[in-house]
Amino acid sequence: MFANLTNKFKAIFKRIKNKGKLNEKDIKDYLHEIRIALLEADVNYKVVKEFVNDLYHQIIEEKVSESLSPAQQIIKIVNQEITKILGSKKSDIVISSKPPTIILLVGLQGTGKTTTAVKLANYLNKKGHHPILVATDIYRPAAIEQLKVLGEKSKLPVFSIGKKEKAVDIVKAAIKYTVSRNFDILVVDTAGRLHIDDKLMFELEEIYNQVAPQEKLLLIDAMAGQDAINSAKVFCERIKVNGIILSKLDGDARGGAALSLRRVLDIPIKFIGTGEKIDNFDIFHPERMASRILGMGDVLTLIEKVESAYNEKEISRINERLKGSDFDLNDFYLQIKKMENIGSVEQIAGMIPGAAHLNLNKIKYDGEGLKKVEAIISSMTIEERNNPNIINGNRRKRIARGSGTQISEINRLLKQFHQIREMIKKKKFMKKFSF
Repeated sequence: MFANLTNKFKAIFKRIKNKGKLNEKDIKDYLHEIRIALLEADVNYKVVKEFVNDLYHQIIEEKVSESLSPAQQIIKIVNQEITKILGSKKSDIVISSKPPTIILLVGLQGTGKTTTAVKLANYLNKKGHHPILVATDIYRPAAIEQLKVLGEKSKLPVFSIGKKEKAVDIVKAAIKYTVSRNFDILVVDTAGRLHIDDKLMFELEEIYNQVAPQEKLLLIDAMAGQDAINSAKVFCERIKVNGIILSKLDGDARGGAALSLRRVLDIPIKFIGTGEKIDNFDIFHPERMASRILGMGDVLTLIEKVESAYNEKEISRINERLKGSDFDLNDFYLQIKKMENIGSVEQIAGMIPGAAHLNLNKIKYDGEGLKKVEAIISSMTIEERNNPNIINGNRRKRIARGSGTQISEINRLLKQFHQIREMIKKKKFMKKFSF
């Protein structure tokens, strides 16, 4: 996420720091580099022009060239300006005072709308609401069945009445269905449509005019770049979209769409999708995202993820073990399993300021990877698990035979264990937790 842009900002800031005091020409040269970096990240040209112009005036106004620490001053100003571009403050779902709250989820074909509908409902469920998913995609084969399967897997209810009804009538029936039940939010999964398809756009207008949903959320694929903005404008004009969900943000190393949408459309980004799992869905915090773009980490989001994955007893136990430097391979395996709910080690490292030097980008565990880790650790003796430092060449050969793996995989696992232990010890769960 934003990897290319982050690396370029770091390089620019490093050169500013090495330069020391700056003159007018230095400032213009560095702003030119920032401009190029943003354009290469696929940020909208007009947004870049305004951004660099605002930066210049802020730098001149604060007399950065006369400062003893111009690098810190410029980083602070850039952080403030990026936060402004992203929206300044978070924007959550507006809950109706009279249930049910109706959330209309719309977007182009192939943006992952059905999966995102389930992620959104899961997010609201964790917030203490009682959402129900409403299936209105009567065009795509098996779309309703897909929503039912995903809903059942996530223990979320789904309302559907087949493919013969109009989408607006399905939503009306769903509203009646909730009257005698305890659902307070309807998440309406609509069919994917091209913004130039008048028939399907009229269908959305029908729902918008006859049902009056409180939230009209437009799902945009972050990897679509600037192409997404043109289609987004049509959705905004025809059904008055009041929020954006940016999906597949983890797959876009440039991040230009995120930096352009808020300023161009004047609509807040409310949520971001950061992976395939149901929990890879977060509320969008402009100030935190600005910090991550500049390589300054995002400790607050990491704390929230840790809080949701660990209970107080688990946190207390890990902290106690860290005090005595007792973190061993048994703990390592338990933490790897927990990371499934928090994010990849790469994502976690991205949230910790200064963790880039640990080179954790190659540590990735999926279902198969966890099985292999479990097989390797299970093939170790109790003494080896408790004290990995005693695992020499002969022991590695024995463990590899017992686990059906290669010695290189044993070496990689042990190296990753020591790297993660270093990260944990360094950060001590950001004083409150153990990560």
